[in-house]
Amino acid sequence: MWIDAPGQLRVRPARPAAPAAGEVLVRVAWAGLCGSDREIMRGTRPAGYVRYPVLPGHEWSGTVETVGPGVAPSLVGQPVVAEGVWSCRICVACRRGDTNLCAGPYDETGFTRPGAWSDHLIVPATLLHPLPAGVDLRAAAVLEPAACAAAACLLAGAVPGTRIAVVGAGTLGLLATQLLAAGGPAELVAVDPRTHRADLAVDCGATTLISPDEAATGTRWRRRFDVVVEAAGAPGSAHLATTLAGRGAQVVLTGLASTEDHPLVPVDLVVGGITLHTVFGAPSRAWTHAVRAFTAGLLRPEPLITHEVALDDAARALALLDTPSSDITKILLRV
Repeated sequence: MWIDAPGQLRVRPARPAAPAAGEVLVRVAWAGLCGSDREIMRGTRPAGYVRYPVLPGHEWSGTVETVGPGVAPSLVGQPVVAEGVWSCRICVACRRGDTNLCAGPYDETGFTRPGAWSDHLIVPATLLHPLPAGVDLRAAAVLEPAACAAAACLLAGAVPGTRIAVVGAGTLGLLATQLLAAGGPAELVAVDPRTHRADLAVDCGATTLISPDEAATGTRWRRRFDVVVEAAGAPGSAHLATTLAGRGAQVVLTGLASTEDHPLVPVDLVVGGITLHTVFGAPSRAWTHAVRAFTAGLLRPEPLITHEVALDDAARALALLDTPSSDITKILLRV
C-alpha cells in the first residue's frame, strides 16, 4: 500500500525480494498508524524526513520468514519487532548509544525505506528485537511507540516514591504511564482534556486524570511534581509541563506541536532548576526496555488498541485517524 505523493494512495502488487547479506525478510502480522503517517498522506512531513513514493509502516510486528547471508538461520520462525532507524553504528551519536540521533543521512523504515503496510518487510538483522514464542503479535505492533515512551521514561529517571505527571493520555502518554507506574511512584497524574479517559488512565496505572485547565489553574497541581513527561504535542502542552514541575524536577518533552502559543519561559526553567530533556525516536536501549517490560507483562498495549482495519482498506484507516473522535487511541492494520 504505497503513497506515491501526498494524497495519492494505491495498491502496488509485488513479490517479496530476497534479503541481502545481514538482512531478514519478515512476514508482517500487524502494522500501526500514527500521526506521522497522516503527515505523509497530507504532505506536511518535512522534506528531509520522507521520500516519495513511500511504503509507510514504521509500527509493526511479524515473523522472520527468510534470512540473508551471514544471518543466523535460527531466526527463521522467530516473532520479532525492529527498530526503525537504519543507523550507521559508527558515528559519535551511535557509538554513545544514541542510534536514533545518527549523524548520517536520515534513513528510517516507513519513511525513506519500504515499511510494513505490506505482506513482507526487509530489515537489517541488527535492528531486530526477538519476542517469545506464542507472543501476542497484535499487541506487539504497538512496541514502536512504546519504545519512544520508554526513551522518555529512561530520561526521566524516576525512582520509587516519585511524584509524576504525564501530560497527554493518547497512545504515547498511556504507554509512558504504564512504564512509570511499574516503578512505584507516590503519585501519577494524567493530564488530558478527554476526561472520559479517566478509567483507561487509571487502568494504565494513573492515580487520577485531570484536565489541562484544572492543571493550569489549580494551585494543588502547580509546581508539585518531581517528574513531568509531556506526550501531547499540542499547543501549550510543553509550557504546561514546566508549570507542573517542582524545583529541581525532570521534564521530558516528546510532542511536536504544529503551532505554539505558549512558549517556554527560560527564567522559570533556570530559577526552578528544572532539567529539560527531549525525545526524538528511540535508541536501542529504549527498545530493549520496552520489549522487556512487554514480555514481563508490565507493559500492556492491548487496552489502547481501539480499531482494526484490513490492510487493503488503509484509506479508511487514514480517514479514521483524521476523525476528531475522542474514542480513537491506536489503529492497527491487519496484514
